[in-house]
Amino acid sequence: MHRRTLLTGAMSLGVAAPALGQSQPIEIQFWHGLANPLGGLLEKRATDFNATQTRFKVVPTFRGSYPETMVAAIAAFRAGNAPHIVQMFEVGTGTMMAAGRAVKPVHELLAETGIEIDFNDYLPGVRGYYSLSDGRMMSMPFNSSTTVVWYNKDAFRRAGVDPDKFPETWQGVAEILPKLKAGGGTAVPMSTAWLTWAQIENFSAIHDIPLATLANGFGGLGTELRINNPLVQRHMAALVDWQRDGMFRYGGRNNAGEPAFPNGEAAIMFTSSGFRARVQREARFNWGVAMLPYYQGTPNAPINSIIGGASLWVMNKGPAAGGGRSRDEFQGVAEFFKYLSNPEVDAQWHMDTGYVPVRRASYALARDRGFYRDNPGADVPIEQLLRGGGTLTDNSRGIRLGGFVEIRTIMEEELERSFQGQQTAQQALVNATNRGNQVLRNFERANRG
Repeated sequence: MHRRTLLTGAMSLGVAAPALGQSQPIEIQFWHGLANPLGGLLEKRATDFNATQTRFKVVPTFRGSYPETMVAAIAAFRAGNAPHIVQMFEVGTGTMMAAGRAVKPVHELLAETGIEIDFNDYLPGVRGYYSLSDGRMMSMPFNSSTTVVWYNKDAFRRAGVDPDKFPETWQGVAEILPKLKAGGGTAVPMSTAWLTWAQIENFSAIHDIPLATLANGFGGLGTELRINNPLVQRHMAALVDWQRDGMFRYGGRNNAGEPAFPNGEAAIMFTSSGFRARVQREARFNWGVAMLPYYQGTPNAPINSIIGGASLWVMNKGPAAGGGRSRDEFQGVAEFFKYLSNPEVDAQWHMDTGYVPVRRASYALARDRGFYRDNPGADVPIEQLLRGGGTLTDNSRGIRLGGFVEIRTIMEEELERSFQGQQTAQQALVNATNRGNQVLRNFERANRG
């Protein structure tokens, strides 16, 4: 985008360099995909920022689910009225990376506005997910979570299983499932939400095996899926067998299966660390949080898990409106990002919501205030993201696949057929690989060059 375009846009909007007596703040439109109560907590961050200064006003708007927000933002860009900021879930990262002129990379935004944010203090798994291979940030990390284990301590006690020590390995999990079925007193011993995120994507990361070639897509658009490997085959076959034997229940796509844990139906639930607020509010039993188990004997395992949640992307208006934005608009976005990066603000967001703190300094603040002493297990997702010393591998940095939303759906479709007894787990992985690779090839053709 040309400087002349930016200046012309600024003049036409009347938002050039602020002058004394400026009566109206410059509005920054912020579209997000968090329903209440999380949405209200997010919007409070905008309100709090607005109260710190008078030059800018961030205007948050709920635009539906993450996929709906993504579709709305793309349509708005094409129409020339994209929001300044859009919250995009992590599986949309590959698509946004390839969006070209639609987005303003955060590293460019900060360089042009003179705003400094210490991304070196960010958790490696958070920073790595939203950065280029050379470390430059493309989007602003915000609400981050990871998959953890939630378990019913009362059910463990009834089954004669140690309630204070969840098994570290899948071999150990296999040993307790029959005990929980026989004496746990719940409808089913184990279930999972977010099937692919929990049982394939994070499973692959902590075992240091590739989900896809080219460093899970970080190395380019020519990536291919590698989910049909011996370890994932073994794990999916185990889940299918456990479902057949009444020791596991597939609860549906996305987070549809989550209620089975706080209502006491499932003794073990794999889902987001951001589930904490709901468990605290609804569970009528003693519960615990544990790190994801691993298959003993796997080289390098366990290492860090990968994140879920979302980041904030800066958008240009769109070609119909001349493309760019004024300097002052970008300055407002950068100032808001600087505010969100403040460890005090980030730590409070973490403690209010259950999302992980994205900065080490925020983690230290929460710890020093006794949050983890008063909320046992709240530090488990953070420690899991730092497992293995916090050094990321090509397999544990994250996932950057174009069209990954569609690929996730394909994996779910094929695995559901396995849970229904229509095909083996290995056949599901073969089919998901073939169909998913076609999505990758279509994305590559559409975005080559």
